[in-house]
Amino acid sequence: MHVLYEDAGKLKAETIFSEADTSLQVESASGKRSKIKRNAVLFTFAQPAPDALLPAAETLAATLEPDFLWEVAPQEEFDAAVLAEDYFGHAPDAVEKTAVILALSAAPAYFHRRGRGAFRPAPPDILKAALAAIEKKRLQAQQQQEWTDAMVAGQLPDALRPVATTFLDQPDKNSLQWKAFDAAVQQLAISPEKLLLALGVWPNPLAMMRQRFLATHFPKGVEWPPVAVEPWGADLPQADIEAYSVDDSSTIEIDDALSVCLIDDDTIRVGIHIAVPALATPRGSEFDAMARSRMSTVYMPGDKIPMLPRELIQAFSLDAGQWRPTLSLYVTGNRHTGEVLAADTRLERIRVAANLRHDAMGDQVTEEALADPDADLPHGHWLRPLWQFALRLCAARDQVRGKPENNDRIEYSFELDGPANDPDAVIRLIPRRRNAPLERLVAEYMILANTQWGALLARHGVPGIYRSQQMGRTRMSTQALPHESIAVPQYIWSTSPLRRYVDLVNQGQILAAAEHGVSARLAAPYKPKDADLYALIGAFDSQYTLWGEFQSALERYWCIRWLQQQGLKEVHAHVLRENLVRLACAPLVTRINGLPAFERGQELVLDILGCDELGLDIDCRLREAL
Repeated sequence: MHVLYEDAGKLKAETIFSEADTSLQVESASGKRSKIKRNAVLFTFAQPAPDALLPAAETLAATLEPDFLWEVAPQEEFDAAVLAEDYFGHAPDAVEKTAVILALSAAPAYFHRRGRGAFRPAPPDILKAALAAIEKKRLQAQQQQEWTDAMVAGQLPDALRPVATTFLDQPDKNSLQWKAFDAAVQQLAISPEKLLLALGVWPNPLAMMRQRFLATHFPKGVEWPPVAVEPWGADLPQADIEAYSVDDSSTIEIDDALSVCLIDDDTIRVGIHIAVPALATPRGSEFDAMARSRMSTVYMPGDKIPMLPRELIQAFSLDAGQWRPTLSLYVTGNRHTGEVLAADTRLERIRVAANLRHDAMGDQVTEEALADPDADLPHGHWLRPLWQFALRLCAARDQVRGKPENNDRIEYSFELDGPANDPDAVIRLIPRRRNAPLERLVAEYMILANTQWGALLARHGVPGIYRSQQMGRTRMSTQALPHESIAVPQYIWSTSPLRRYVDLVNQGQILAAAEHGVSARLAAPYKPKDADLYALIGAFDSQYTLWGEFQSALERYWCIRWLQQQGLKEVHAHVLRENLVRLACAPLVTRINGLPAFERGQELVLDILGCDELGLDIDCRLREAL
């Protein structure tokens, strides 16, 4: 004797080996024995063989129409065997009873299960709604498949065009459009990015990177609405100084300028003048909220997204020939030792004599020309004393550090001849040494200002946002801690308030400290232990990192485009570690699989086998080690 029973929602047919009051021991065709509860049994049968029952019943069940079964079934709860007898017109055999059970179970819209082998037909209104839902689902599945087939064939359906750009970052995974796209990705076995590019959602990888970034972080656009900025600083004292700024030609936010005065043979006074937009951005103001929403200017080759509205930048940028308010730090020092003798912070107005540019005069400003008083040097009367004192300041920091600063690394500026969103724009990589005189000079005085103003805040108990480095770990906090690599007792960011929100916040704190002295703790925009200041640090760190990652990705893209435009098939590189190398001709780091073990710095010659603009990488092979 055999038995049909239900196990975990599935029907099984096996031979009875033994029976008890509440259970049976059954044996499968393979000889495996198991124990089942008697209340799981649907019925027993003698014919056919257990392993033949279900296949025969499934074949028969496929011929039974659920709508006809629903019409002839009792309207109350019934047993499947009863319906089988009515349907076939005779006492049903095991195959026929099983077929009815399978047919009823496969039609949940028509029949609701009510226990072992028992069912109840769905009420007419419920059945109608269920069938409508089934038909809707069928049509949706059909539509989804049509969309998938079209994408596999290389065509983007019109219905997907409005949402296709959201598939990478903000997909609605419950939508038919996404499901169709995901099915096409799986069927083609390629990345979603490659499929979207192949379908023409974006014309090229550059457009994809830029538009994804802008859609995610600047959904309302990158331009601030026009704003009105009232004139600032008309009532401030005018400084009788000769000041110059030094920046790249692409810089529109002139944050800083320098002046110098030789008091006597031993004493020098250097003026470090910083644009002061904090006057127009008090905490909680509209401009403050705008700056805080971006945290920093976003830089990318050939383009930038300013942190502040252009009207505000124009009102405070230290443009040549314009009287502008500045937060000025006057440092008096020993010309021979670099010792800082006094520091004075003032809020005043200055007029910058000229906005000097690295790229326009960098070749003329050499260490030899700076050291030779008879050499032809533009603005030599201003540059030479600043340079000599900068060398003394740097030497003093080197003494604290115990070794010279490692700043001979080559950095690159990216210049585009053409629109920043055009991959065919000609890219030029302009090498710049960090230890070039103009670079070192400006950097040294920015370090001096950030160190002195950090000390000013700490001295008056005014909180600020400091950058410290200890045990190789750099972090931002409200504590005035040492910065080991710069070799200063404390360091804040405060010299780029037109471009970084942290500098803008610190500038407001410095203004309070300079004006109110010992009572500045009560007058400063942010008081000690202000929770919002801690929140600001975390928000800035996160957003500044995002901006930096985007800039790095686009610079990497343009490095690859530069290699292609130059037609380079062979490049030199230096080993960083293991299989990681840095190209000698471009700021590009890549991995070479299977690279033999070399010492750090080993020079290699590489063959470029291919470039992947989407993956932002190049495929290289080692040719030789030099």
